[in-house]
Amino acid sequence: MLFQRVKPLDKILETAEKKSLKRQLGAFQLTLLGIGAIIGTGIFVLTAEAGQKAGPAMMIAFVIAAVVCALAALAYSELAAMVPVSGSAYTYTYGVMGEALAWIVGWALVLEYAVAAGAVSVGWSGYMNGLLTSAGLELPAALKAGPMDGGAFNLLAFLIALVVTGLLVIGTSKSAKVNAILVLVKVAALTAFIVIAVPAAKDSNFHPFFPTGWGSPLGGIGVLGAAASIFFAYVGFDAVSTAAEETENPNRNIPIGLIGSLLVCTVFYLLVGYGAVGAIGAQPMFNAQGVAYHPGTPELAAACAGSDALVCSKEPLAHVLKVLGFPGWGNAIGLAAALALPSVILMMIYGQTRIFFTMSRDGLLPEFLSRVHPKFHTPHVVTLITGIFVALFAAMFPVGILADISNSGTLFAFMAVAAGVMILRVKDPHRHRPFRTPLVWVVGPLAIAGCLLLFLNLSLYTLAMFFGWAVIGLAVYALYGYRHSELARGHLAAQGGPRIDPEPPFHEGPQA
Repeated sequence: MLFQRVKPLDKILETAEKKSLKRQLGAFQLTLLGIGAIIGTGIFVLTAEAGQKAGPAMMIAFVIAAVVCALAALAYSELAAMVPVSGSAYTYTYGVMGEALAWIVGWALVLEYAVAAGAVSVGWSGYMNGLLTSAGLELPAALKAGPMDGGAFNLLAFLIALVVTGLLVIGTSKSAKVNAILVLVKVAALTAFIVIAVPAAKDSNFHPFFPTGWGSPLGGIGVLGAAASIFFAYVGFDAVSTAAEETENPNRNIPIGLIGSLLVCTVFYLLVGYGAVGAIGAQPMFNAQGVAYHPGTPELAAACAGSDALVCSKEPLAHVLKVLGFPGWGNAIGLAAALALPSVILMMIYGQTRIFFTMSRDGLLPEFLSRVHPKFHTPHVVTLITGIFVALFAAMFPVGILADISNSGTLFAFMAVAAGVMILRVKDPHRHRPFRTPLVWVVGPLAIAGCLLLFLNLSLYTLAMFFGWAVIGLAVYALYGYRHSELARGHLAAQGGPRIDPEPPFHEGPQA
């Protein structure tokens, strides 16, 4: 079914052409934009998970994930510049490789956005619980984590997801000024951590450096397994690529913004990793057979009971500073995370609802999902459904498992986009490209190979969840989408159909 029911790019672009944007962003602005979009839950929360998978060698995992992300970003940018409309990789795939693969990519994006929103909610709850404990308002242990993580129901993660959903239903959105302030809060928090933790590093805490080795496919442990998880910490670069329409000289400035923001964030992440490992150590917890426990399992939760190890912490950066004797600064880090992370949840749920809205308008999902609220002018039905599921994910699953499942969908979508760029170079070589991927026949295959390498180094449990979700998606498409799509009925969804007014551009994509 590949290349059947391809939705013409010209039709997809009709929406974008109705409103052109002024080209005013330079390389420096794009770099700052990317830094703000990338820094999020990944570095604040997944440092502990990376330590459990790779020990001190998690610093190498940061570099591997950044390189793969950079390759994918360069491929992604060409399609994002050509098709600057909503729908992300789903829309690009629909216009290049056809409806069937577009459906699979759109279905996988549920993992990238909705499951990731759950992961961020859990990450936020870890820091918020730490703040409450410091204030003498500790919740019962059963309400601080999900059943796989030593608790029963993560109450704060559940509540924050519902609150954000309510805000999205009534149309409350962030302003550019608020976003800029939150970016400064995140960067200031990481800078304060580095200033305190790096000077406290001790050589002895880096030995052994490779306690779990490089890892093996489907194992989810080792440096490559950590890189597959840490990939979550870099997602968000599409804020740069989707700004191509507003960029001066995009062929020059887009790669500078992408590589520059990834480079700056990688340096930040390496310094944070060095400070965390060097200050208090980050050796994994092993079972009696000398095998490292998988993060997010009841076995690790039991082994961590009463432990002050970094790999056991739900607020790793704050935990490091508290162990070093800086509880005030630890609480400040926790407060920064508590203030900044809800905006990340908002953007992820927002992105998910807009993809569902686009798929519904294309006829691949039921029409009621694209209904727009008469007063708030938001897609309230799909927002409520998405938010409820996000809240339940957050209440029941650990952050590491949610992040890995999210990565599986993201990596799959990036592979499809990289393939799409190369296919379109052959199918439509003369189409105007505001940004052209440099050395596309080198970058494209390397992007696919890198994403596949990380994909195969996720745990077997994660991959089973991914393929189970894919089977469900194929069943939904066969039973509903294949028959009801606009293209199947001889229509083009770009004509008519429900509309929602676009939010003001915040230049902040799905954030990890």
